[in-house]
Amino acid sequence: MSVKELDAVQAEVATEPRRVNKKELRSARGLLLPAVIFLILLTQVPFVVTIVFSSLKWNLLYPNDRGFTGFDNYKSALTSGDLWPSIVATVLITAFSVFLSVVIGMVFALLLDRDFKGRAIARTLMITPFLVMPAAASLIWKYSMFDTNIGILNWLSRTLGLPIVSWSTEHPMLSVVIVLTWQFTPFMMLILLAGLQGQDKGILEAAQVDGAGTWRTFTWITLPHLRMYVEIGVLLGSVIILQVFDPIAILTKGTGGTKTLAYLLYERAFIGLDVGQAAAYGVVTVILTIIVATVALRTLFKVFMAGGSR
Repeated sequence: MSVKELDAVQAEVATEPRRVNKKELRSARGLLLPAVIFLILLTQVPFVVTIVFSSLKWNLLYPNDRGFTGFDNYKSALTSGDLWPSIVATVLITAFSVFLSVVIGMVFALLLDRDFKGRAIARTLMITPFLVMPAAASLIWKYSMFDTNIGILNWLSRTLGLPIVSWSTEHPMLSVVIVLTWQFTPFMMLILLAGLQGQDKGILEAAQVDGAGTWRTFTWITLPHLRMYVEIGVLLGSVIILQVFDPIAILTKGTGGTKTLAYLLYERAFIGLDVGQAAAYGVVTVILTIIVATVALRTLFKVFMAGGSR
């Protein structure tokens, strides 16, 4: 066999895996194509329609007075004085709720990671609040816990001789944060509990043999191991709580500094009946959410690489 023929055979052998890989890649893309098309139709098409609506003057109270306004709705959204307080309220409620959920979820995860009788039942009961619908959870807290006449908290206050507190009006933001913390603590607990169960028990036993106490073992071994899970929980919890609407609508109606972006959109769309302005607020909200999510993902992206190593 000549040198040229040998080179041709080697080149053909080298290109054969590439052809196979390309064929497998096309097959994989073909399998994903229906899901991608469905995702585009479900998310991007409504967003494009929202952008179109945001450029229109369209109030349902005046259905015949409709026309193209360009960026006037965006100017109104940015200069009306309602957007920035809503952003502040959204950030505060999200930050406090996520922080408390992580801290309390960490405590419960550490407790449920121990062996004790009835642990399976305790775990099932602990995740129940996260399974309750947000509207139902808000109603439960509004009437069963916060109500001045029949609420458990005020019953305890009367029993102890303390003043009655109208939680939804006197402490609106605290009321919303309490409800969200109660509902999302099980979510954080499940993530952290999974991290605890994936921890190498041999390392803990070695630390115990070396004389490390409980607190030192937690701060120097367990907590660094859970860092990845804490960051994932904070990221997912923040994305979910940013969109929360039910507690604000049921407990406070947006009063007392609790008018979040979700409730502001509701006011513009279903109370003010201004479709164009509500769409503009929606687009601005999406842009701000993308910016926040991009910064968070860039900061936390290393969590998903090399086992979370920094």
